[in-house]
Amino acid sequence: MAGRVSALSIVDALAVELRQRLFSGELTHDDALTEAEVARSYEVARPTAKAAIEKLVGEGLLQRSTHKTARVPNLGPNDVRDIYRTREHLEAAVLRELSKTRIVPDEAVDANAEISAMTDATPLAIVEPDMRFHTALVTAMGSPRTSRAFRALVSEVRLCMVQVQGKHLLTNQSIAAEHQQILDAIAAGDGDAAAEILTSHLSRARERLAAALGGIPGPEAELTEP
Repeated sequence: MAGRVSALSIVDALAVELRQRLFSGELTHDDALTEAEVARSYEVARPTAKAAIEKLVGEGLLQRSTHKTARVPNLGPNDVRDIYRTREHLEAAVLRELSKTRIVPDEAVDANAEISAMTDATPLAIVEPDMRFHTALVTAMGSPRTSRAFRALVSEVRLCMVQVQGKHLLTNQSIAAEHQQILDAIAAGDGDAAAEILTSHLSRARERLAAALGGIPGPEAELTEP
């Protein structure tokens, strides 16, 4: 039993390392990852490398060919719109549920305070606390399955942002302001208002991100930022 736990921890540690390289932009769609290469680079057994790669494939962070080569997905405008619309449906339902009991999670408040203080941050640096804010809201609903589904979406959002790193799609001031409006609406028990603010927030980001990836932006891209 002890040996099995140790083997799993190695797989998890390797998956964390690969995930960090992916989210930093070090690994791109042009990089081919094979079990042999990962095993050699990290000095682990090939079954360990395979398990780590499969873990990220399961998260949607890697795509694997029949020849055992894994690559980072190259997400396009249609992928962005599907990801963000799925996010919108899921998060809007969460906000309405939280508003019934006026639950404002401390983790969301802390994450938004961090964003407010990041005056000179790069776009990629904003992604982590931004995702932490939204994840905290979903987690506060107390549904493991909803949280698991949302984590997969968060991973794909981060993939999109890596592809457009260096581009400021939204200012961190506007992100923090709309986040605060969402928290205030939840605290007031107004789930419909919270969901409406979220929809505007995500729609603007969705269309600007789709445009940055080569798509034709919808009218939501021109929505006024707070």
